[in-house]
Amino acid sequence: MKSTWILVADSSRARIFVADTPSTIQEIEDFTHTEGRLHEQDMTSDLPGKAAGVAGAGKHAYQDQIGPKEQEAINFAKSIAKHFDEAHSANKFDRLMIISDPSFLGKLRKHLSDQSQKAICFELDKNITTHSVDDIRKHLPKHLTRVL
Repeated sequence: MKSTWILVADSSRARIFVADTPSTIQEIEDFTHTEGRLHEQDMTSDLPGKAAGVAGAGKHAYQDQIGPKEQEAINFAKSIAKHFDEAHSANKFDRLMIISDPSFLGKLRKHLSDQSQKAICFELDKNITTHSVDDIRKHLPKHLTRVL
């Protein structure tokens, strides 16, 4: 039987489950990213700098292309993707199912290796990281080992 891992994630938490049987799952890892829970104003200690306008047109504030909260979500997605890439290379799983907050799912896809992406057999864009194991199981296909 092929080993199937299930990732349930958002920008501040990632839970990894394994499908032990065709109908049950068991949690094997839980990652938290506390920075993902902070408010944006708590992530920055200073106001953005200002630049003088042309010919007395006034000043405008510099703005980052990506805000600090968004950057923390990207950092977490990179670390989760790296974990899955290493686990896949070590043959710890053959297939991967992902249930994730829609915006975090996009970040995660961007950072997963091609080999790990090929292992994905199911995706659901929904945030259920705080749900019970039984409730998470209800969002997955009936027969976990038969999903192609």
